[in-house]
Amino acid sequence: MCRNCAGNLFGSIGIKSPQMTRRTFTATAVGAMGAGLTAPIAAAAAGSDSDVIFRGGSIIPLAGGKRYAEALAVSAGRIVAVGSDAEIAQRKGASTRVVDLDGRTLLPGFIDPHQHTVTGALVAAVFTEIGYTAYKTRAAVMSALRERAAQKPPGAWLLFANFDNLLQGGDLSKAELDAVSTDHPILVYYINMHTATANSAALLAAGVTESTGALPGGGRFGRNPDGTLNGMVYEEAALKKFMIGFPKITPELAGRATVDWLKKNAAVGNTTVHEAGVLVFGNILEGYQRVATQSPCRASISLMFESMDKAEPYKAYGYGARATQVPNSLLSLYAMKIVGDGSNQTKTAAQTVPYLHSSEKGRPNFDAAELKRMVAEVEAAGWPISIHCNGDATLDIALDAIEAAYGANPPTGVNRIEHCTIARPDQIARMVNLGVQPSFLINHVYYYGAAYRDDLFGPERAERMDAAADFIKAGSHFTLHTDAPCSNIGTLQNIQTAVTRRCHVDGSIVGAAQAISLTDALKAVTIHAAGQIGMAERIGSLEAGKEADLTILESDPYKVDPEAIMDIKVSETWVAGRKMYG
Repeated sequence: MCRNCAGNLFGSIGIKSPQMTRRTFTATAVGAMGAGLTAPIAAAAAGSDSDVIFRGGSIIPLAGGKRYAEALAVSAGRIVAVGSDAEIAQRKGASTRVVDLDGRTLLPGFIDPHQHTVTGALVAAVFTEIGYTAYKTRAAVMSALRERAAQKPPGAWLLFANFDNLLQGGDLSKAELDAVSTDHPILVYYINMHTATANSAALLAAGVTESTGALPGGGRFGRNPDGTLNGMVYEEAALKKFMIGFPKITPELAGRATVDWLKKNAAVGNTTVHEAGVLVFGNILEGYQRVATQSPCRASISLMFESMDKAEPYKAYGYGARATQVPNSLLSLYAMKIVGDGSNQTKTAAQTVPYLHSSEKGRPNFDAAELKRMVAEVEAAGWPISIHCNGDATLDIALDAIEAAYGANPPTGVNRIEHCTIARPDQIARMVNLGVQPSFLINHVYYYGAAYRDDLFGPERAERMDAAADFIKAGSHFTLHTDAPCSNIGTLQNIQTAVTRRCHVDGSIVGAAQAISLTDALKAVTIHAAGQIGMAERIGSLEAGKEADLTILESDPYKVDPEAIMDIKVSETWVAGRKMYG
């Protein structure tokens, strides 16, 4: 399900009118969001009683110069003090609740700065899972497709998700899917979220014929050597033609699926999730507000460039460097998002050097002039920009566009490069000079490190994929994200992979020189991630005055084998001083 499709569906959640004023939003938010969601308050005065005190374990502030503190006090949803047991004991009153960590470890709440929450939720709800975790071989995948076809009446659409072409035997073809069934339209959506394969019946139903050409924004349909359609579907402009096959999504189903998705995030320690690219349909703020009634996480969103004309009313709530919570909620806004190219896994990311054993370099979704125009429009409207760049050729034109529009270190907020899989040393230096920061999909290393090395880039280039250590040496902050559902939700897995650089598939180390310290990895999913969504003054570290977003782990990540970090059990999460999971 493309982000366009998901945005369209999610825009219907609880929407009664296409416009919502600040006043009406605040009124509905106060009524619906009351349980556990606090508005900003001033820090409690020194010596006053605290609501909650945490003690008895390892407290890692990631601020203040010391690795550990002994205790932490919270009042009215905010941290009021971090320090020694003796210091914090002075803030205990008759009604103060004391949480004994009992040897557990308390850290700033984890932040996943790039997910596709609604897409992931709805894919899980309406598509049949055929990913690598469920089916390790191509034969097993095809067997699952045939079994599903046998269960459905002729004419019914068969929708499958999370197929992994690198780990499950290469791209599928129209012929393979036609062999499964010609009586059912079949669409197999790839885990990279840029690609799908359709059978003949699905192409016919979507109105895609041999004469259908390329679409704006990089949309296109794969061809055999003789020019006939081979079933491959590339990029959102082409993927959304297959919305005709999606089932009716009720607001209740969409809302329930999204809440379930956010509960999964809380269970792995996330207290904030940033949705990197939302299309505005109806009134999506109210849709998010209604879903957040039961959400255990903060929700931050960037809007897709295609929604620029609808974004103006939302600016009153704060965005970019001035991001604030929408009144009485856990929702905030950040940037405008442009998808600059595709996926390395399908060789649609634009590179300056051909993919291994190939003359193919991929292609950007927009030429340099068009991207420069789009970025200038975003800057003129006052938003920061977020550009998806998997390939270094796309990164070149993205940085040209950012420099032309924003210059260096603009006041609008951090301009982001999403994924930034391949970045040359000269590009890293340029990003640092411009104040542009990357957010790495580090699970590229975890799942695809061996494939990137052996099948896509060769050893030399693969050693520098997701070049976290190089950015640290250059003096740049960066973040780590899952891009879920493009990879599984799990911040501890991100941390472990950034520290070890171990590929799960074959056990090899890919890019040992790009491994980073545990402290740098933790900062990439806390304070630096807060900075990339305009919330560094509110969350991301354990400091007096910040909101009490906390993740409690059963073990101290500094005291376990780095290869076992992702196995640490998440005990609790707290958001704005209230326990949301555990």
